[in-house]
Amino acid sequence: MQKILQESLPGLVLEPKGELYSELTPSELIEHAVEKREATFSSSGALNIMTGTFTGRSPRDRYIVRDEITEDAVNWNDINQGISTEVFEALEQQVKKYLDDSKALYTRTANIATYAKYGRKIHFVTELAAQDLFISNMFLPEQEVENQRDWTVWVASLLKIENYKELGLRASNAVVLDFTTRKVLIIGTAYTGEIKKSMFSMMNFVLPQEHNVFSMHCSANTGKDGDTALFFGLSGTGKTTLSADHDRFLIGDDEHGWSDEGIFNLEGGCYAKCINLKVESEPDIYGAVRFGALTENMVFLPNSRHLDYGNSSVTENIRVSYPINYIPNVVKINRSAAPKHIFFLTADAFGVLPPLSKLSVEQAMYYFLNGYTAKVAGTEVGVVEPVATFSACFGQAFLPLHAMRYAEMLRDRLQQDTATQVWLVNTGWIGGPYGVGRRIPLYHTRAMIRAVMQGALEDEDFVQHPIFDLAMPVACPQVPDTILDPQSLWQDPDSYTHKAQELKDLFEQNYQKYAY
Repeated sequence: MQKILQESLPGLVLEPKGELYSELTPSELIEHAVEKREATFSSSGALNIMTGTFTGRSPRDRYIVRDEITEDAVNWNDINQGISTEVFEALEQQVKKYLDDSKALYTRTANIATYAKYGRKIHFVTELAAQDLFISNMFLPEQEVENQRDWTVWVASLLKIENYKELGLRASNAVVLDFTTRKVLIIGTAYTGEIKKSMFSMMNFVLPQEHNVFSMHCSANTGKDGDTALFFGLSGTGKTTLSADHDRFLIGDDEHGWSDEGIFNLEGGCYAKCINLKVESEPDIYGAVRFGALTENMVFLPNSRHLDYGNSSVTENIRVSYPINYIPNVVKINRSAAPKHIFFLTADAFGVLPPLSKLSVEQAMYYFLNGYTAKVAGTEVGVVEPVATFSACFGQAFLPLHAMRYAEMLRDRLQQDTATQVWLVNTGWIGGPYGVGRRIPLYHTRAMIRAVMQGALEDEDFVQHPIFDLAMPVACPQVPDTILDPQSLWQDPDSYTHKAQELKDLFEQNYQKYAY
């Protein structure tokens, strides 16, 4: 058994006492998960699991081995926390012993990145069949890649690090990346998003450092004529919804690279948040919740196996993973053209940002570094009024390098691909802040984005916002002119000016953190 493991999974030396299952099909994994009571079937055919204590990522428990490769490259902070090689080896030994004693192990070799030139081959080992199903859904089938620097990911979800204090860790769970041995340890958390985001964090280091490729936390689609669009945005801003368009083809819903040859997806699946999911507003995602899909932390409607999409009793962060080909319109090529349009989505609960504005290259860097949205009352304990939230590059938790490095790569791409236009889109409130104003209707936001992509605003006049200096269109097809100017919708212009300046000051304060 050990010999088989060594040959099939380079860098992994285990002596398992239990059964070893390699490259099982989704149907076989579903059968295993149900038999072992890891999961239950829903009426849609999707498998549902509960992830236990962790129903989301634990970013404060992510570590990177600090050595010659990372010492001067990583932006060390409270998310990129350094540990020594010795601590990593001690953790690795604990994981090895734990997996050796497991009743069963599931192994899979997969790829990350649709464009093989920049891909990596990943060897996964987990003790849970449902997690191997997630891996099968989210990553690409094994194929030859030009870069043969393979990675190994050990997932020991049910292991607790008893001596974590002695090792200098914060808790008994941890996600640890070692860029020298090219290994990842996921310990003490069964939340599958840690598997996905550990690989994204890895690519956010190797793509810029080794290939000068801009890695991005965004969704992407392309039109029938090959015009690519990117959508950046934090949770709740509409990134998944707005990139899903029946008239366009989905490239990917979350993680991409931008090279000299164009845009490529890093994943083979989608991992969609599905709180309050409705077939009317999200038909593609709703239809993807079927056999082979894996839902997380969802409950059933009473006396049934029907998923209760409105029930957040376990967590607001209920999700579903599924292969990307579960979406009807998906690109069939490994990379697409450089983007013609980039949309920064923000749900502004202060009600002051324009619904649509055009950005210069300098403004694009500024709003990219700030990565703004707002929390509203009810989203978190203690939040009673709008709170500005900033996440650098719309993905701060996954950036091993300094945020300015990614912003400079955006600037370089925009200067190289001069036909690319960046837009700031407020999907939040107008006519006043949250609780006073109203949220911009989704159909108006869709109309603005479609007008941009169809070139309907190319000959339109733009005016400058008096505080943010943003270029706002004075008219847009199928959108009332009054919606385009946020100040005109407030009853008291002075109150608007005060609130807009308040948000502008928060932008400035946050931006100072990222100056070299």
